[in-house]
Amino acid sequence: MKVSLNGRIVDGEHVRLNVRDHGLLYGDGVFEGIRIYNGRVFRLADHLRRLALSAAYIGLELPYSLEGIGAIVEETAAALGKREAYMRLLVTRGAGGLGVDPFSCEAPQVVCMAGGIAMYDPKDLQAGIDMVTTSGRKPPPDVLNPEIKSLNYLNSVMAKREARLRGAQEGLVLNLHGKVAEASAANVFAWTDGALVTPPTVDGALPGITRATVIELARELGIETRTQSIGQAGLMRAEEVFLTGSGARLVPVGRLDTVAIGSGNRPVFERIDKAFREYTSHYGEASPVAA
Repeated sequence: MKVSLNGRIVDGEHVRLNVRDHGLLYGDGVFEGIRIYNGRVFRLADHLRRLALSAAYIGLELPYSLEGIGAIVEETAAALGKREAYMRLLVTRGAGGLGVDPFSCEAPQVVCMAGGIAMYDPKDLQAGIDMVTTSGRKPPPDVLNPEIKSLNYLNSVMAKREARLRGAQEGLVLNLHGKVAEASAANVFAWTDGALVTPPTVDGALPGITRATVIELARELGIETRTQSIGQAGLMRAEEVFLTGSGARLVPVGRLDTVAIGSGNRPVFERIDKAFREYTSHYGEASPVAA
């Protein structure tokens, strides 16, 4: 793993962050999970725009320009030197008092890490992972805007913990109205009634970068794709269900709450997954292959 702290590559085992950093004490900060495909940082401009929006939502002034933060990401990726990898970019509020007052914080800290990630066991992916509906609910947008990728991921942590304790690999999170919001840390797609459906942000879905890429590729393939609400029962009736995310990539779901999804065949997922793999394997080249 390679780590950059405020623009300087440091030993990942000995990174020094102040114990009074509000990112540590209160989850006060924002982050992005980013992929390296074909030796290139994937859709970096989109990640930086989302980082800036998240920071603006919580009143966190970024200590560098987006160009400067982008340079930090690129330098960290170059230091790692791998063609396929995962990166985590985060900005904390910085060290402050032992209270929640953000105005006590001294200076935001920028940390960028590059290494590997394995969200699921590869042997589970062929048959599709098991997902269960978790008991927690996604906070409504007027309580916590789902577009903010804050360091406080407790809701996601608890969903994943419950799923694992129940013997599943992933947890489905509903909103207060019983509509599908997302998985613990991934967007949800369903192939149902001749269309590819993914929940809208108003239902609690994060506007994921991989989600956006999948929507673009699906439409290029001529697959009808739309954002619309879907309930738990509708998801269970779907012919195919899969998850997307920078960490997860594209992951098929085999069972939801012990009920098998569809027939087990996934022609739509396979077309989209093939297009995604081709697109990312050529990412950054003059003529990327998208289908």
